[in-house]
Amino acid sequence: MSVGKVAFANLGCRVNRVEIDVIASELERAGCEFVGEQDADVIVVNSCAVTGEAEAKTRKAIRHAASLPQVPIVIATGCVATLFGGELEAIGANVRVVRSKAKVSGEVLRELGAPEGGVSDEGTVLDAPSPTGRTRPGIKIQDGCDNRCTYCIVWKARGRSRSVPVEDIVSSVREAVGRGAREVVLTGINIGRFRGEIEGAVRGLPALLEHLLGATDVERLRVTSIEPPDVTDELLRVMASHPERIAPFLHICLQSGSDATLARMGRVYDTAFYRDVVRRSREMVPGLALGTDVIVGFPGETDEEFEDSLAFCREMDFSKMHVFRYSQRPGTPAAEMEQVDARIKAERGRRMRALARTMRLAAARRLVGTEQLVLVQATGAGVTGGLFDVVVDRDIEPDTFARLTVSSAAADGTLFATMRQDDSVAI
Repeated sequence: MSVGKVAFANLGCRVNRVEIDVIASELERAGCEFVGEQDADVIVVNSCAVTGEAEAKTRKAIRHAASLPQVPIVIATGCVATLFGGELEAIGANVRVVRSKAKVSGEVLRELGAPEGGVSDEGTVLDAPSPTGRTRPGIKIQDGCDNRCTYCIVWKARGRSRSVPVEDIVSSVREAVGRGAREVVLTGINIGRFRGEIEGAVRGLPALLEHLLGATDVERLRVTSIEPPDVTDELLRVMASHPERIAPFLHICLQSGSDATLARMGRVYDTAFYRDVVRRSREMVPGLALGTDVIVGFPGETDEEFEDSLAFCREMDFSKMHVFRYSQRPGTPAAEMEQVDARIKAERGRRMRALARTMRLAAARRLVGTEQLVLVQATGAGVTGGLFDVVVDRDIEPDTFARLTVSSAAADGTLFATMRQDDSVAI
């Protein structure tokens, strides 16, 4: 019997997605039923403050939830709740702010008048696995950030870098595998800053990857966004040593291909450093696919700086690129800089996204004729280690790996793949 009906509104990054998954898992075990917002007794809004636009979306989501006819309790958590909790509570009498995500499940159950049953106010969301997306769940290994990029306020909301204990990560991976996960995605705000005790010494991300491969039966690990200085030779050697158990993909954050813009952003590298990181990565990890984030229209960005950024991205030849128009984030140094006209930002975004599509298609076409290890997530659909979507020409049991030969690529970079009759379907 359900103890109450709960809905979720999640905004922001993959880390937020993992954290809301953890909360959902705890509430599922406590007997909650998950429904749409129109039918919910409690709505949990997981907020994002990475940009002014993201914060505005958070406030809109909370106002919408608080005004629904059934007058649900709205629990606001996440970065905006941490930074501007009082303002969110003022939206309505039915809005509650819970700054610690570790306490959200308990607060939901208290509002429902249900027993908490093992959900502890002193617990932590950092050491729990993700219950949704069971084939490729995310597991957070690190939180917080020690960088002070001029456009970002997340470091204020999440605090200094801190890592999940290694034994908790191992337990989370084992639990995910036990629920049917074939690939585990390691996530964090600044994942390259992970530090933990492994074999009696404090070690970083490369050692954690090796340890997880030895201590668990996970079939494939994937590393999420990483900062350029953290792409070390040690990390690349570990990836190269396990070509099938560690996905051959790195999302190396760039933000701009202009040295002048990078300096105003407060980034800790220049394009020469980044170029060397990419060179080493491709030399050391065969078949590596590279992704990145790029901001266009950053305050003070001139036409020349944008053209430099565009040319640098073209040179790096990324297979996956997220393009963002700069959005003013009050409370950051960049918000006080000279802003770029909105129409100029829109045009630069259009041109950068066009380049991203061109590079994506070129990378996909280079895979035609190659054999790829594909994780089939649904009937006829899967994903490669390099994060290319794949359409399979025959049914293969979902939640399995299959070795497939790429036959063609669609205009959006989606791959079509076939399997020889003498191939084994699953590995």
